[in-house]
Amino acid sequence: MKKQIIRYFKHIFATIFSILLIGVIVVVSMHGSIGYSTNPQSIHLDKEGPYAFYENDSTLTVKYIKGNKTDGFYLDEKKYNSNEAIKVSCFFPLDSTAFNFTLKSEFKVPKSIYNNNEPILAISDIESGYKTFRDFLIQNKVINSQLDWTFSKGHLVLVGDFVDRGFSTTQVLWFIYKLEQDAKKQGGNVHFVLGNHELYNLQGKYNSASYKYYGVASILGKQHHDLYNHQSFIGRWMASKNTLERINGVLFAHGGIHPDIADYDITIDQVNQINRANYYNSYFPKPEESIEQLVISNKKGICWYRGYFKDDISQEDVENGIHKFDAKAIVVGHTIQWKPKKYFEGKVIAIDVKHPKDYNSNWPSKSSEGLFIKNNKYFRAQADGTLKEL
Repeated sequence: MKKQIIRYFKHIFATIFSILLIGVIVVVSMHGSIGYSTNPQSIHLDKEGPYAFYENDSTLTVKYIKGNKTDGFYLDEKKYNSNEAIKVSCFFPLDSTAFNFTLKSEFKVPKSIYNNNEPILAISDIESGYKTFRDFLIQNKVINSQLDWTFSKGHLVLVGDFVDRGFSTTQVLWFIYKLEQDAKKQGGNVHFVLGNHELYNLQGKYNSASYKYYGVASILGKQHHDLYNHQSFIGRWMASKNTLERINGVLFAHGGIHPDIADYDITIDQVNQINRANYYNSYFPKPEESIEQLVISNKKGICWYRGYFKDDISQEDVENGIHKFDAKAIVVGHTIQWKPKKYFEGKVIAIDVKHPKDYNSNWPSKSSEGLFIKNNKYFRAQADGTLKEL
């Protein structure tokens, strides 16, 4: 009897262990790793900002959060003429560093097509990881340790989902803004190609946002959805961006090109115009079919499509979508990989990897990777700056 009981409990423990192991494997395969142990600095709000909002077209108010939970929080705010060049600073509490930049109320829509044969460094799905993003760019010689642009006339391509799932959204977005200005001065380009999580934030959907930003919004006297709306400086800036660009013959999109798009007479500029017109509108399917429905769809749309990895599509289907926009390949994020990888005879390059988090530990631990393109050759760009040809 005793042996039977022992055997019974062994069976139960083996079953439980097997279920847990399967669960871990599923979670890791879907998300790349499991996060644990959050650093308390993640919700440090003293010096958090800047948060800039238009009161009207002529007045811009810039706010910083000051204080702490023990003594209370307050706002340090100042009003400016919106035509001014406004000097601001963004603080990063994890290592007590900051970077400076200038706000200018100029939100120009970027070009959709670039041809200059300069090198390209692409990275995607940073998900609010400022330190990871910053250090990756330093090691890959896009910037130096003082955060100065050193990539000359090169292209830094950010393939969507730089927000959510982390505690450094504000730092990441302002850092992109700063890099964009610095690159222009050197003849380079920063391409912020929006992903579905940028759209979430523009549309007021915050299921994936850190709880930190509910507190931030409350201290600012706003709701969460106000942080990136039409009155927000950074919201207006994000809403000017593209969702599809062709750089030196290679397409960049967060999700991808659904094969059905090849059936329509549409250009890259028109794809971007359709998306920009709908950035603040939540998608819902309509009975009638149209190119607009296809472009903004949360299943088949440019920012959402996962068909390269999920659907039963042919090489011809993939190439029809790419050739529609006179491109030789497409680089995408959105669907997580263990490492940057080629699919469909090199026509699709997937670069979404699990990056380290600023304030969380992860198991198994991961290192950032991106994609470097030069002279029509593709390389895995690694966190330490080394390149491995794909």
